[in-house]
Amino acid sequence: MEHDNQNFIQRQVLRASFTSIAGNAVLSVAKLVVGFISGSFAVVSDGIDSAADVAISIVIALTAKIICRSPNTKYAYGYAKAESIATKILSMVIFFAGAQMMLSAIELLFSDEPRPMPGIIAIYVTVASIVCKLLLSFYQTSVGRKTGSSMLIANGINMRNDVIISLSVLVGLFFSFVLHLPILDCVTALLVSCYIIRSSFKIFMESNIELMDGVKDTSVYQKIFDAIDGVDGISNPHRVRSRSIGGKYMITLDVEADGNMTLSQAHTLANEIEQNIRQRIPEVYDIVVHIEPFGTHPENVFGVKETTSTKNQHK
Repeated sequence: MEHDNQNFIQRQVLRASFTSIAGNAVLSVAKLVVGFISGSFAVVSDGIDSAADVAISIVIALTAKIICRSPNTKYAYGYAKAESIATKILSMVIFFAGAQMMLSAIELLFSDEPRPMPGIIAIYVTVASIVCKLLLSFYQTSVGRKTGSSMLIANGINMRNDVIISLSVLVGLFFSFVLHLPILDCVTALLVSCYIIRSSFKIFMESNIELMDGVKDTSVYQKIFDAIDGVDGISNPHRVRSRSIGGKYMITLDVEADGNMTLSQAHTLANEIEQNIRQRIPEVYDIVVHIEPFGTHPENVFGVKETTSTKNQHK
């Protein structure tokens, strides 16, 4: 069942990646050609950004093949975190594309060469780009949420940023024609590059969470405590730890119970805790429950322990 689900996710991610590759390749070629013909550096910069999107989608497609590999003795938790590594790579690709655009825009701004007015065709291709990028962004984000793929969600956000980029290019072209100031085209390209670099930093920082065994939504801990509270005979949940693996939670926790109960009774309680947690948190990779006698738990060095402040915080 789990294997079939992984295959379904892989097919969805690959389909979304190939759609992105094809769409961005067409847009990139169109914007680069029209940008050079019309003399608009902002459109050329937008074309370079679309070319970076092609590289990003190729990385996503390759990673989709990796994350579905079965666990082995070297990677007992599987290959799902390859997605976070790929997301980190994507942020670097986006950053270098933005940095290159920034350097080129600054060079043109301070150049003494005459700047011709961009051709009207630059506006047409920019409008077409906005429409196509909106559709691609919606599709990537939708599939990303459906499959739990942080790569596709990041790519969808990147394409949403591309829409803003193309809108800024369109505004820059409009004012260039209205005010007859071709230098505004270079200024627009510079602003676009700054926005791309900002987006790359955001994606880079968000990918750190999973790689550092963290969780984006810390309310997951209160859901775990609420699930444990619903089990009779269990108290003092402590050393509760949750980390993200491929968009799912790996949860480990300690609880206290009657030390005189049988192994079978303890096993039943552990199963009840696990089922309660899974009901409240569907996106679970695995759960490990350690039951110990009342009053014997060690010092709480790692993990989270329910306190009065955490209870009040989530009321």
